[in-house]
Amino acid sequence: MNHKSTRVRFAALAGAAVLALSACGQGGGGSDDALVIGSLLPQTGSLAFLGPPEIAGVDLAINEINEAGGVLGNDVKVEHADSSDADNAQVSQQSVTELKSKGVHAIIGAASSAVTRLVVDDITNSEIVQVSPANTATDLSGKHPFFFRTAPSDLLQGAALGNLVLGDGHSNIGVLVFNEDYGTSLRDVLKDTVESAGGTITYGNPGEEFDPQSSSFADPVTAVLATNPDAIAVIAFDQTKTIVPELVSRGFSGANLYFVDGNLSDYSGDFEAGTLTGAQGTLPGAFPDDDFQARLLEVNPDLNDFSYAAESYDATILVALAAVKAESVVGKDIQAQLAAVSGANGGTSCVGFQACADLIAAGEEIDYDAKSGAGPFNSNNDPSSAFIGIYQYNDDNTYTWIKAVEGEL
Repeated sequence: MNHKSTRVRFAALAGAAVLALSACGQGGGGSDDALVIGSLLPQTGSLAFLGPPEIAGVDLAINEINEAGGVLGNDVKVEHADSSDADNAQVSQQSVTELKSKGVHAIIGAASSAVTRLVVDDITNSEIVQVSPANTATDLSGKHPFFFRTAPSDLLQGAALGNLVLGDGHSNIGVLVFNEDYGTSLRDVLKDTVESAGGTITYGNPGEEFDPQSSSFADPVTAVLATNPDAIAVIAFDQTKTIVPELVSRGFSGANLYFVDGNLSDYSGDFEAGTLTGAQGTLPGAFPDDDFQARLLEVNPDLNDFSYAAESYDATILVALAAVKAESVVGKDIQAQLAAVSGANGGTSCVGFQACADLIAAGEEIDYDAKSGAGPFNSNNDPSSAFIGIYQYNDDNTYTWIKAVEGEL
């Protein structure tokens, strides 16, 4: 979905019993119970690089909430679980089962829109609040009353990417996109943006996607280069590590490559120096300031990437504030207050859990100032506005924030 360079189980009968109990108990409980937040974020799979900053964002929020006295007099508990990716569907499904058995009231995740589609019904139909910090697929808008996200849909990122490529003077644009819902929905918005401005998608139109599980991408690379594009947008995950050398070896300049949040990554250990010099990419969210980065590094000193950390932090803080406002940790009560604490009803602007909780205690409506820069939830439980960061690659194949553009939904 990446600020890099500045950046077993239960026996059948026992499992059924646990699930029956958790289905009743997760949404139950009141002000005397501790709020339990689960995370469903990638620890393995093709998006594992997103896991550390997202998990650090959740843990930082939990630390700050508990340092401020917790929620309703109790420390918030956190349970982390692996989402992996859509090619390993059983991992996320088993993780949700485990999180439910642990009585979570809300789940932060998944990172992948495809993974969310696998588990969203199981989570939300149990009246567990789900808040994704990184889902961007357009079809998830308004998916379920209990599903929210702190990252904007691809309507914003696709438009930002298209305007970036066009603004650089390119008009004939090739797209190497994998046949996965995240990729095709982002491609569709990019295509609309480019064509509305008079540009052409030379390759990568519907029906010209590649198989994400292929071991070789020579054929799509050959096909896109045959259309003589000015620039190529690569919409993929780990496949990028194979695609880029294939393109460069055939004479295509890395400076004319464009990436998205799923592959905007630190490639300093993957490619020869200079491979990506001048390449650019987009990533939803405001750039994390030095103070926020320092706080995240206190949680995980090994971070070299801050992708979606702010959105994960915001998701966790918002869940906790909703519980405070509801005076309850019951899932349906948290769900009913999430939009309000995000500022959907107006209110006093506030930064961080402590200040916002104090205003709630004083009887005020609040407008949580999201670290990611996202606006209040709209009627589809999406951010009503958000920033898209523009990044450029350096000679060492790391990347640096250049600017941000803001859009509304």
